[in-house]
Amino acid sequence: MTDDLMRYDQMVESALRAVVREALVRARDEGLPGDHHFYLTFRTTAPGVSIPDYLQDQYPEEMTIVLQHQFWDLTVEEDFFAVTLSFKNRPAELHIPYAALSAFVDPSVKFGLQFTVDATGSVSVPAIRPEGDLMPMAEDGTESTEESANEDGEEQDGAEVVNLDQFRKK
Repeated sequence: MTDDLMRYDQMVESALRAVVREALVRARDEGLPGDHHFYLTFRTTAPGVSIPDYLQDQYPEEMTIVLQHQFWDLTVEEDFFAVTLSFKNRPAELHIPYAALSAFVDPSVKFGLQFTVDATGSVSVPAIRPEGDLMPMAEDGTESTEESANEDGEEQDGAEVVNLDQFRKK
């Protein structure tokens, strides 16, 4: 197999994180229209993350925040976003680099992006999936799914060939 010297995985990663950035820009500039709201999950130990100590103690590895009705001072920059949220009636400013994100979901339209972030802050290629299809990630970066059996009862590794003819108009 040929090495990917172009690093398409990094190009895709950058493009998908730009979707999150654009959604945050629209929320900052126009507010959240209709029922749109965002769940943003991030690694609290990733480089560049800044959250209050009491939140770091409560969420030592990963935290999910919701941007819906009450958020203030949303700042959206090229490499990070910052927002003030209230936790137990205490305002807290959070500074989160996009590289720290492990998931972005807008449940109002069943849209989600899932990213894998390792401890050094580097990222691997995320998948675009509807919210209901988001799968938890194992520590090694693989999806933690149970193996399924095919019609003959043989174990499958989760990959399958799909015949595209079933999607064509007849």
